[in-house]
Amino acid sequence: MQTPAQIANTYVTVGVNKAKLPPAKMFVLAIFAGFFIAIAGASATIASATIPEPSTARLINALIFPGGLIMVVLAGSELFTGNNLLIIPLLEKKIRISELFRSWIIVYLGNLAGSLFVAALFVYSHAAGLFGGQLAQTLVNTAATKTSLSFSDAFLRGILCNILVCIAVWITIGASTAVGKVIGLYLPIAIFVLGGYEHCVANMFYIPAGIFSSGAYQIAADGLNWGSFFLKNLLPVTLGNLAGGMLVGIGYWFVYLHQTSGKK
Repeated sequence: MQTPAQIANTYVTVGVNKAKLPPAKMFVLAIFAGFFIAIAGASATIASATIPEPSTARLINALIFPGGLIMVVLAGSELFTGNNLLIIPLLEKKIRISELFRSWIIVYLGNLAGSLFVAALFVYSHAAGLFGGQLAQTLVNTAATKTSLSFSDAFLRGILCNILVCIAVWITIGASTAVGKVIGLYLPIAIFVLGGYEHCVANMFYIPAGIFSSGAYQIAADGLNWGSFFLKNLLPVTLGNLAGGMLVGIGYWFVYLHQTSGKK
């Protein structure tokens, strides 16, 4: 296991490689990441859909959902929220700000494409009809709850979420084995799910799946539509995730790399 200072230096190299990926490859890897997170979200919802006690249902969700980031890290893919740490090589002047924004935009769109693909397949294959339609109702309820958050609540929960996601990614950089990476990322991701924090890529699955289920299974949900998805949830959550991720990146850059840079 690397020390935090070693992780910071390692991430500079990792981040440069991420930022300089060819756009087509970056986009395909981002689709995979969206797919992995969405599959984890679907599986966590299946596992908890019939549990009547809300706290127990959320605990089961938290136990299953980390599988998404495990696939992202071990299979190799590009996740927008983890890539908010690209602020580190930017501050080290190893990448240009244009490369930073290119990466964030391409990866974000790829994550959205992968998540929407899974949401559509999941609902229209009638997998959402499990448990006598109770799973579809759970998907609609989840989506409606997320789109009913105030802008400030969604933003602040986004910050909390991506602090934990970026800490999880940070730990995986320091681990040298697959087992170490899995153990290291598991609890931070479980904690964010347990806390009910908001992850933009996960919501790219949860809310479209709820919208699709509302139509496919004729389940009424006031205020649940594409406008509320993009404006009332995805926008504030994305901004919150950016703030949380950059907070981690800037903080660790300042502590472990800033003095080193000043001595060069």
